Amino acid sequence: MISLLIVDDEPLARAGLRDFLADQRDVEVVGECQDGPEALEAIQRLHPDVVLLDVQMPGLGGFDVLAALEGELPLVIFVTAWDNYALQAFEVHAVDYLLKPVERARFHQALDQARRQLHRRETTDAGTRIAALLDALERSGSRRRFLVKSAGRIRLIRADQVRWIEAAGNYARLHTQDGRHSVRQTMQELEAQLDPSQFLRIHRSYFVNLDAVSEIQHWVKGDLVVLLKGGGSLPLSRAYRSRLEERLGRLG
Repeated sequence: MISLLIVDDEPLARAGLRDFLADQRDVEVVGECQDGPEALEAIQRLHPDVVLLDVQMPGLGGFDVLAALEGELPLVIFVTAWDNYALQAFEVHAVDYLLKPVERARFHQALDQARRQLHRRETTDAGTRIAALLDALERSGSRRRFLVKSAGRIRLIRADQVRWIEAAGNYARLHTQDGRHSVRQTMQELEAQLDPSQFLRIHRSYFVNLDAVSEIQHWVKGDLVVLLKGGGSLPLSRAYRSRLEERLGRLG
């Protein structure tokens, strides 16, 4: 038997997918989820063979769910209303995807594809392809939010809520008004993802949100520091000074 989990925030969409599965004797629907956090918990608890995963859900979307999972990923059939431009990434990396409104024949085609991969035990390859898809989508535009774990829960932090970022080995530490949060990314990776109109690298180990900057001050021996609104300061490296001057004006 193939264990399958349905994830979609629309009750009618879930009912339609259930209806398509009614005559599939080798498939057992082990659960339904109406949002991302519920899906994340269910996948970790039930370990389904296949997940029908809605891409666009309020708060925690399908890609966010996958990014938060640890260990081996299930086979995923994406359900999406995205346009053809975004679907280019799906064509290259995804196991399979269904466009809303989902057609019965196309659904069965995707399910057959999942059957073949399970039979050939290609789940490891599928996990690699999903990871590549997430990476491709992340690189296609500036990062607008971060997915972090806090007190055993998954939390989304908007990029504009981050005041500054510091390097911490293979991790980056996000500083917000309410605390610090770690993400497993290097500063080099983040530099390619952060919106340059919002974040600027001012030191080998620091990015600053330009909206959080209150003042630039000269320090001892000609060094400079960036003062932050609400308190705190960060060192400004001479190697990055010209970038900050271009954005905020020449420093005296």
